[in-house]
Amino acid sequence: VHLVESGGGSVESGGSLNLSCTASGFTFGHYAMSWVRQAPGKGRELVSAISTGSSKIYYADSVKGRFTVSRDNAVNTLSLQMNNLKSEDTAVYYCAASLDYGLAAAYDYWGQGTQVTVSS
Repeated sequence: VHLVESGGGSVESGGSLNLSCTASGFTFGHYAMSWVRQAPGKGRELVSAISTGSSKIYYADSVKGRFTVSRDNAVNTLSLQMNNLKSEDTAVYYCAASLDYGLAAAYDYWGQGTQVTVSS
Protein backbone atom coordinates (compact mmCIF):
# COMPACT_ATOMS: atom_id res chain seq x y z
CA VAL A 1 0.00 0.00 0.00
CA HIS A 2 1.29 3.42 -0.95
CA LEU A 3 -0.09 6.93 -0.57
CA VAL A 4 2.27 9.48 -2.08
CA GLU A 5 1.65 13.19 -1.61
CA SER A 6 3.11 15.86 -3.84
CA GLY A 7 2.67 19.53 -4.57
CA GLY A 8 3.83 21.04 -1.32
CA GLY A 9 6.25 23.94 -1.18
CA SER A 10 6.82 27.48 0.00
CA VAL A 11 4.51 30.32 -0.99
CA GLU A 12 3.74 33.80 0.19
CA SER A 13 0.56 34.63 2.01
CA GLY A 14 -2.32 34.83 -0.44
CA GLY A 15 -0.76 32.33 -2.79
CA SER A 16 -2.03 28.95 -3.95
CA LEU A 17 -0.86 25.36 -4.00
CA ASN A 18 -2.42 22.19 -5.32
CA LEU A 19 -1.65 19.02 -3.39
CA SER A 20 -2.03 15.59 -4.92
CA CYS A 21 -2.08 12.14 -3.38
CA THR A 22 -1.61 9.09 -5.57
CA ALA A 23 -2.74 5.76 -4.17
CA SER A 24 -1.71 2.21 -5.00
CA GLY A 25 -1.95 -1.22 -3.47
CA PHE A 26 -5.58 -1.03 -2.37
CA THR A 27 -9.00 -0.36 -3.90
CA PHE A 28 -8.96 3.44 -3.79
CA GLY A 29 -12.62 3.81 -4.73
CA HIS A 30 -13.71 1.83 -1.67
CA TYR A 31 -12.12 4.24 0.80
CA ALA A 32 -13.05 7.66 2.05
CA MET A 33 -10.08 9.97 1.80
CA SER A 34 -8.91 12.78 4.02
CA TRP A 35 -6.32 15.50 4.23
CA VAL A 36 -4.86 15.88 7.70
CA ARG A 37 -2.25 18.44 8.66
CA GLN A 38 0.13 18.87 11.53
CA ALA A 39 1.72 22.19 12.32
CA PRO A 40 4.94 22.44 14.33
CA GLY A 41 4.28 21.76 17.99
CA LYS A 42 0.60 21.00 17.41
CA GLY A 43 -1.56 17.94 17.05
CA ARG A 44 -3.03 16.60 13.86
CA GLU A 45 -5.99 18.47 12.40
CA LEU A 46 -8.51 17.10 9.92
CA VAL A 47 -8.56 19.61 7.08
CA SER A 48 -10.94 17.94 4.64
CA ALA A 49 -12.59 14.62 3.95
CA ILE A 50 -14.38 13.21 0.92
CA SER A 51 -16.52 10.11 0.66
CA THR A 52 -15.98 7.33 -1.84
CA GLY A 53 -18.27 8.79 -4.48
CA SER A 54 -17.60 12.43 -3.59
CA SER A 55 -21.17 12.93 -2.39
CA LYS A 56 -20.05 13.91 1.11
CA ILE A 57 -17.38 16.50 1.73
CA TYR A 58 -16.12 18.04 4.94
CA TYR A 59 -13.96 21.10 5.49
CA ALA A 60 -12.57 22.44 8.71
CA ASP A 61 -13.93 25.89 9.47
CA SER A 62 -10.43 27.30 9.14
CA VAL A 63 -10.22 26.39 5.45
CA LYS A 64 -13.82 26.71 4.24
CA GLY A 65 -14.06 28.85 1.14
CA ARG A 66 -10.33 28.61 0.49
CA PHE A 67 -9.64 24.88 0.01
CA THR A 68 -11.32 22.47 -2.41
CA VAL A 69 -10.97 18.71 -2.19
CA SER A 70 -11.60 16.34 -5.07
CA ARG A 71 -10.88 12.80 -6.10
CA ASP A 72 -10.64 10.84 -9.32
CA ASN A 73 -11.27 7.17 -8.67
CA ALA A 74 -10.33 6.28 -12.24
CA VAL A 75 -6.72 7.28 -11.61
CA ASN A 76 -6.58 6.73 -7.84
CA THR A 77 -5.86 10.37 -7.07
CA LEU A 78 -6.92 12.74 -4.33
CA SER A 79 -6.37 16.48 -4.67
CA LEU A 80 -6.52 19.55 -2.48
CA GLN A 81 -6.60 22.95 -4.13
CA MET A 82 -5.51 25.54 -1.59
CA ASN A 83 -6.12 29.20 -2.34
CA ASN A 84 -5.56 32.38 -0.36
CA LEU A 85 -3.06 30.61 1.84
CA LYS A 86 -2.31 32.03 5.27
CA SER A 87 0.68 31.63 7.56
CA GLU A 88 -1.45 29.47 9.86
CA ASP A 89 -1.79 26.94 7.02
CA THR A 90 1.89 26.10 7.43
CA ALA A 91 2.06 22.40 8.27
CA VAL A 92 2.88 18.96 6.99
CA TYR A 93 -0.11 17.74 5.00
CA TYR A 94 -0.95 14.04 4.94
CA CYS A 95 -3.47 12.14 2.91
CA ALA A 96 -5.17 9.27 4.68
CA ALA A 97 -7.59 6.51 3.73
CA SER A 98 -10.41 5.11 5.82
CA LEU A 99 -13.18 2.61 5.16
CA ASP A 100 -15.65 4.86 6.96
CA TYR A 101 -16.41 8.50 6.22
CA GLY A 102 -16.70 10.80 9.19
CA LEU A 103 -14.85 12.98 11.65
CA ALA A 104 -14.22 10.00 13.92
CA ALA A 105 -13.08 7.68 11.16
CA ALA A 106 -10.13 5.44 11.89
CA TYR A 107 -7.50 5.74 9.21
CA ASP A 108 -6.20 2.58 7.64
CA TYR A 109 -3.45 4.08 5.50
CA TRP A 110 -1.31 7.23 5.63
CA GLY A 111 0.99 8.96 3.24
CA GLN A 112 4.41 10.26 4.19
CA GLY A 113 3.33 13.90 4.14
CA THR A 114 4.26 16.98 2.16
CA GLN A 115 5.43 20.27 3.69
CA VAL A 116 3.49 23.46 3.06
CA THR A 117 5.12 26.68 4.23
CA VAL A 118 3.34 30.02 3.94
CA SER A 119 5.31 33.15 4.63
CA SER A 120 3.63 36.39 5.59
